[in-house]
Amino acid sequence: MDLFDALTLIGGLCLFLFGMNVMGDSLEKSAGGGLKKLLGKLTTGKMAGFLTGLGVTSVIQSSSATTVMVVGFVNSGIMTLKQAINVIMGANVGTTVTAWILSLTGIESSNLVVQLFKPTSFTPILALIGIAMTMFAKKSRTKDIGNILLGFATLMFGMDAMAGAVEGLKDVPEFQNLLIMFQNPILGVLAGAILTGIIQSSSASVGILQALSSTGAVTIGASIPIIMGQNIGTCVTALISSVGTNRNARRASIVHLSFNIIGTIVLLTVYCVLNAIFRFEIVNNAASEVSIAICHSAFNILCTAMLLPASGLLEKLSYKIIKEPAGGNKDKKVELDERLMATPAIAIDRCRVVSNHMAAVSMNALRSSLGLFEKYDKEVVEQIQTDEAAVDHYEDILGSYLVKLSTYPMSDADSNEASKLLFVIGDLERISDHAINILRSAEEIKDKSLEFSAPAQEELRAIVSAVDEIITLTLDAFVRNDAQAATLIEPLEQVVDVLKKQLRANHIVRLQKGECSIECGFVWADILTNLERVSDHCSNIAVCIIEMAHHTMDIHEYLTKIKAGNPEFDRLYAQYTEKYAITPVG
Repeated sequence: MDLFDALTLIGGLCLFLFGMNVMGDSLEKSAGGGLKKLLGKLTTGKMAGFLTGLGVTSVIQSSSATTVMVVGFVNSGIMTLKQAINVIMGANVGTTVTAWILSLTGIESSNLVVQLFKPTSFTPILALIGIAMTMFAKKSRTKDIGNILLGFATLMFGMDAMAGAVEGLKDVPEFQNLLIMFQNPILGVLAGAILTGIIQSSSASVGILQALSSTGAVTIGASIPIIMGQNIGTCVTALISSVGTNRNARRASIVHLSFNIIGTIVLLTVYCVLNAIFRFEIVNNAASEVSIAICHSAFNILCTAMLLPASGLLEKLSYKIIKEPAGGNKDKKVELDERLMATPAIAIDRCRVVSNHMAAVSMNALRSSLGLFEKYDKEVVEQIQTDEAAVDHYEDILGSYLVKLSTYPMSDADSNEASKLLFVIGDLERISDHAINILRSAEEIKDKSLEFSAPAQEELRAIVSAVDEIITLTLDAFVRNDAQAATLIEPLEQVVDVLKKQLRANHIVRLQKGECSIECGFVWADILTNLERVSDHCSNIAVCIIEMAHHTMDIHEYLTKIKAGNPEFDRLYAQYTEKYAITPVG
């Protein structure tokens, strides 16, 4: 092996790792909605969690990415440690798919049909299709598929280049001596663990081992401990990711490490004992890409079969290693974990959950403040202030998180959802601010012993009822992401606008007649202004939901269009007008 072979090996390795990264990212981006559905099926059942981990890892082609995702879930409180253990085990089996794909490079036959399945035969065609889709397609999903094909082709070209570069090593005595040294199980495990820990991908390190097997100098006996070590090395990514997380998230990464270490110790011991007794001739045979894929799958499947029933013991072990502090202090819940950004579809889904909670808290604060006009309660006042502070916190973390998330590659659907949430959280925060303003008006009424006239109280109840309905409709439409339900909001917002004008006009008449004080008038004006602005924010949220459902964001154009001779709008407007009608004062 000369200098040029070494350069070819380095280039092939770079292409291999780059192709694997591009293919994995594109698969993840393209299958974002599918990942949400898979993770939505999580239950406390062992098999459901196992199959979820297997399915997700098979899609994104990386057990490390799945485990990091799981650590983020546990840190955010989305997933329990018990659920995480089952998913992690499924991820270990799911990652074996990559080795089987790479084993296609070892196909040898003069048969034309068989030759067509050899990567060197079909990857140039895949590369051509992929580059055409990437360069000329307009749809984001089509471009993603093109990137998947390009990533796969690049990966296979890199694999082929590595195999060609190391072919000359079979005649190098030093290389053969090195491999003989790895016949020692302990050294083999260490070599596999160190290599995988450096590149942080067991799939990639298995691919490198498969490329080396093309020399014919790697025996099955030498490859088995290396494969076991590779499974330990892949835990490095999750361990690094768990730094700074809560105790349960760290326990999830410990379970991942424990699973592979225990599996390696048990299975390596069984292998060595049986080989010492029966002297298997097959272990001295040269390893191939297929035999390495078989060993990789067999190890992970046997580990899972052995430890899945004992997942409770792994959980107890993690508690022994990472103990609860004295006094039983609870970890602070992390609403949004940056580890989830590695899978934008999942991160967006988590943002949606948090924003739904933000909307509920904001609307609850407003509804509580409206109730203060009927009965002033100090405990309610304190809760409103707490809710408003919580909404401010949610706006801060969601805004920062979504802006940072927007730098990651996302599907059009996820990008639209991120834009919508960024737009809506501002309106939700302003609604909670108006709840505080209304609270202050209620406090002023109480502190100054102000009292509205009987007609004014009836009018206030009417507009409060209208605003209460509009926030209920808005919360329902936002949480369900229902564009049809959102169409009910704008006609009611128009009715609130009209009510505000009518109530101001009626108040002026009462002032002129001496039926209302100036001080009451100032508070009255503040209340009406805040109620009308709340309905404006509800309208903004509704229009955003509707427009984003149609992949546009022109609010002015939509409002102009919907009010111009729209029979359904006119019908709803008339219905709300009748429902909240008040008598003009003259």
